[in-house]
Amino acid sequence: MTAAAILWFRNDLRLADNAALHAVAASNVPIIPLFILDDDAAGHWKLGGASRWWLHGSLAALADSLSSIGSRLILARGATREILPRMAEKCGASTIYCARAYEPWAVALETSLKADLDKAGVALKRYRGALLFEPEVLRTGQGKPFQVYTPFARAAFAAEDPGNLVAPPRTLHAPARWPASDKLADWDLTPTKPDWAGGLRDAWTPGEIAARTRLNTFLRSGATSYHERRNRPDLVGTSRLSPHLHFGEISPRQCWQRARAIAEAHPERASGIEVFLKELLWREFSNHMLVQNPDMPDTPVREAFAHFPWKNDAKALRSWQRGRTGYPIVDAGMRELWTTGWMHNRVRMITASFLIKHLLQPWQKGEAWFWDTLVDADLANNAASWQWVAGSGFDAAPYFRIFNPVKQGETFDPDGAYVRKWCPEIAKLPAPQIHAPWEVPEEILAKAGIELGRTYPHPIVDHKIARARALEAFESLKQVG
Repeated sequence: MTAAAILWFRNDLRLADNAALHAVAASNVPIIPLFILDDDAAGHWKLGGASRWWLHGSLAALADSLSSIGSRLILARGATREILPRMAEKCGASTIYCARAYEPWAVALETSLKADLDKAGVALKRYRGALLFEPEVLRTGQGKPFQVYTPFARAAFAAEDPGNLVAPPRTLHAPARWPASDKLADWDLTPTKPDWAGGLRDAWTPGEIAARTRLNTFLRSGATSYHERRNRPDLVGTSRLSPHLHFGEISPRQCWQRARAIAEAHPERASGIEVFLKELLWREFSNHMLVQNPDMPDTPVREAFAHFPWKNDAKALRSWQRGRTGYPIVDAGMRELWTTGWMHNRVRMITASFLIKHLLQPWQKGEAWFWDTLVDADLANNAASWQWVAGSGFDAAPYFRIFNPVKQGETFDPDGAYVRKWCPEIAKLPAPQIHAPWEVPEEILAKAGIELGRTYPHPIVDHKIARARALEAFESLKQVG
């Protein structure tokens, strides 16, 4: 087989603005694009069910894109440390190109893999791709990593532009003979018995083309009012780009530069776009924090929270997971998550606060559930956001900020449209009453066809009692040490 270079795809499943792809295409040698499904490397953070469904679609889209430029995607499943050196030897490849990754296991894998490849005389060339700024770039005035979001975001806005976008190649040199490849269908990434992915198929189209379309649609029609509508789950007010970003179907640089260009050309959209860019920077900040603290997905950043008096209650956890807590805004969010693999960000905060502070369940339990059920399950974002709600992470919300789920529903779903969509059994309640059905007179409940405890659950905990219990638990931390 003619000597070739290997392009190792990871969470960069696109052709446009792909620095590793650009570099290997410029090398003018035959190129073997390769994706490896390595569940063991990630340990207990291997891809969850919803992410596996997305990966299937994303890989299929990438394979089509590569085919359009005269190439193909080779698939292999197993240990990366074994597959990559073996593939390089078979192909006579002296160089492997890839994008950097920042999960703890990915960093460890890159380190060990580089050592193995060096011994074999194979170079591992890593390029930027998943972030706007590499974790080593943004620093405080003292030269240290940021630990607070606001100054981090200020530094990012003030930094030099993250660089020109890289155009996709028009063609890739194919090897004289292709190595064997797995069939994507044989990986069983999509569910069959039962097939729980119908709602995901209705809600999403994975792939680079769909990502670019979603960005353009948002910047054209959603960005103007993003700062006003993004907290309303009853409205279409967010970009819904998160899964596309996580799988690298679109780069944050594409989002950043396109958004800033639109803001310049259309000043009426500038306020919404600025808030959108700040959300991109929260993703960025989370990844920078993960690099600093690789234990963040499992261990509280604030050590005192290791002693928090959690109540490990499997029944309460299950009620939360199933959307059967008796609090409509919470239940609506959990059902949206299960059906579509996604949940509105405001509702993510409400449901997370409820699990942690009303039910006193460990934040890691919620993090694990989101990891399995979100199509945009991103280790850094997921861990940082759960620790933010719990009060145990970097720049976290104070623990004593306890959302009242009724008031949250009334504020952000004022007409009850979101709750009606996901909790149809209480859909006939009038808007002022739909967020607290237990307070509704019996005759109105009966008229709406509702029997609490049978058609819709009673609240599993009283808000006032739960709030007092949470504050008491938080006070106990002050005795630690």
